[in-house]
Amino acid sequence: MQNSVLKEMSLLTLINVLLLGCGTATDREEPVSKVKPPVARIESRTLSLHDHERIDDYFWIRDDNRNDPEVLELLKSENDYTESVMAHTKSLQNELYREITGRLTTDDSTVPVKRGDYYYHREFRAGGEHPIYLRRGVKKDSAEIILDVNQLAEGHEYFSVDNWTVNNSHILAFAEDDLSRRIYTIRFKDLATGQMLPDVIRGASSSLAWANNNKTIFYVKKDPETLLPFQVYRHDLGTQIDNDQLVYEENDRSFYTTVYKTRSEDFIVISMQSTDSSEIHLIDASHPTDPASVFLPREEQHEYRIRHVSGTFYIVTNWLAENFRLMQVSDKKLGDKNAWQEVIGNRQDVLLQDVEGFTRFFVVNERFEGLNQLRVFDRETMKDNLIEFPEPAYSAGLHSNPEVDSEVVRYVYSSLITPSSVFDYDMVNGRSNLLKQDKVLGDFNARLYRSERISITARDGAAVPVSLVYRKDKKTIGRNPLYLYAYGSYGYSADLSFSSKRLSLLDRGFVYAIVHVRGGEEMGRTWYEQGKLLNKKNTFWDFIDATETLVAEGYGNRNEVFAQGASAGGLLMGVIANEAPDKYLGVVAHVPFVDVVTTMLDQTIPLTAGEFSEWGDPRDKVYYDYMLSYSPYDQVSVQAYPNIFVTTGLHDSQVQYFEPVKWVSKLRRLKQDNHRLLINVNMDTGHSGATGRYEQYRIDALEYAFILDVLEESESGRLNEANYAK
Repeated sequence: MQNSVLKEMSLLTLINVLLLGCGTATDREEPVSKVKPPVARIESRTLSLHDHERIDDYFWIRDDNRNDPEVLELLKSENDYTESVMAHTKSLQNELYREITGRLTTDDSTVPVKRGDYYYHREFRAGGEHPIYLRRGVKKDSAEIILDVNQLAEGHEYFSVDNWTVNNSHILAFAEDDLSRRIYTIRFKDLATGQMLPDVIRGASSSLAWANNNKTIFYVKKDPETLLPFQVYRHDLGTQIDNDQLVYEENDRSFYTTVYKTRSEDFIVISMQSTDSSEIHLIDASHPTDPASVFLPREEQHEYRIRHVSGTFYIVTNWLAENFRLMQVSDKKLGDKNAWQEVIGNRQDVLLQDVEGFTRFFVVNERFEGLNQLRVFDRETMKDNLIEFPEPAYSAGLHSNPEVDSEVVRYVYSSLITPSSVFDYDMVNGRSNLLKQDKVLGDFNARLYRSERISITARDGAAVPVSLVYRKDKKTIGRNPLYLYAYGSYGYSADLSFSSKRLSLLDRGFVYAIVHVRGGEEMGRTWYEQGKLLNKKNTFWDFIDATETLVAEGYGNRNEVFAQGASAGGLLMGVIANEAPDKYLGVVAHVPFVDVVTTMLDQTIPLTAGEFSEWGDPRDKVYYDYMLSYSPYDQVSVQAYPNIFVTTGLHDSQVQYFEPVKWVSKLRRLKQDNHRLLINVNMDTGHSGATGRYEQYRIDALEYAFILDVLEESESGRLNEANYAK
């Protein structure tokens, strides 16, 4: 039956192609290109489950070794096609790239952070793509370089140092990735001599923890097939890696294992986390060979995380607390949550997100009405003080605070119109001191811009927050191009941080909107629960309903609406392209998760097993049917689609390259329009794209050029050209 449907679809496609060739189409034509759109060959594979068959014509594009000549040629042809179609925008791309990078200071340095007898900071220097890490003795004036990533990156297309830590014997351990699959190599450097040590650990995650003896380090090995971090090992410097001792092995593939050291330096923490359950083991940092103690065994639907200070553990937990509460317990009483004492109870309107403990104070990060709040408590009196912020819509969070005896807490603040700013807050006198605000070079003037926070009503009556920013002098009711962004998964909230690259759109008259769809935690834990599993469609409907409302209220021209999302947000983009294609002139999907059913049925793919509690397990027919009903790849149909720009990385370990490539191949065959369908495949990187400070903005310039060019060539864009001209 499905084969006959496909034949009928192919016939419809042919008829439409003939009609378009006769000049009956009303859509604009694609830019002239010497390269024809790639046509991936069809090799049908039948995928059967629950007495249902799916036909996947492009399953063959998956190559786990990433060396199949036919697959590589297809990816190359896609890149050639994108480059050819966008060739006439080269000058625009260069202009945008110069704009974006021209707002960055050539030399930049972070605020030093005190750890023990040293202040540590990071610098970018003129001409360097990568950071340089330095430290300065408390009683010294000059800093020494401890790690120059520019030197390490020489000869690599991709290179990243994602974690590093220094012990009290001045041995630096760091985790490097030169392939962008988040499979790390751990190396060691003696800072006293400047020499690299011969110890090299491969196939690890980036989490590291030194024991107090300054020679033992704990790390986590990854499963070579699934890439899940699952084995905790103990290594002594100067010994053979093959002799490292296995400390813990996680056998449940739904859990991710990390290791870290408490700020009190008393414990090595082995943390196992799934999307809805937790378990933590502790090792005495002064006795690294002792067996681990279980802080609390895992329980279904119980999530918790801990902080340790002055003989006390603080626990952020959802035990009998939907929005989490704060508990405390002596570090002598482990394994029984009935020994916990409540410090801050569950609140219906406030989500407790995190806590940081100090000797005299503790600070909680909470979310109220979608916005972060930082509240400081005196541990003895429990008197609290809320850190005040100057704008009605903003983002704020705890920064690096390694010193537990400090009476100052460092935090970072930003908004849609305020660049990232680092503050020290004196917890004794209640005053904030600005240490640094990111500079934006050029003609940036925050007073030219306006941010708003509104609420739209979704189809089921839910009030969905939307954050907006635009240039006041370029805002005209109902005439501006509209750019919408959302994520909406895993409980991650879309915070209102500043972006200097965004100015390239705002200065051309765009209204930029962040839709805080369900699936995040902006409005509390319930907001997340209402956007996952069998409620996932709320995420998509919130976005579509917000689009309609913003257009109806004059925030944008209904014919000039663009949408962007990445990863799980790319799934959102795939769904709206299928379900509401007429509402968007263009859709941008970065590393999109679009082949939901097939991926969630394959536990050899990294992340799959750990995400059943997020998306559901399709081996259960209820979840299978629900996923299938929205899975972008499965729901591609014979219809017109918006202009679409897609990105992926060959070495992506989170959303494998073949998902977006298959999606584009199927779209190209079935879509009934002449709109652009382009994909950029980075052959050297993975999920996060390029690592260089400047190089990463190449793809942003390409995306913005795509949007502006599509806008210019659209009929309404030509009529409204003066409004978005910079």
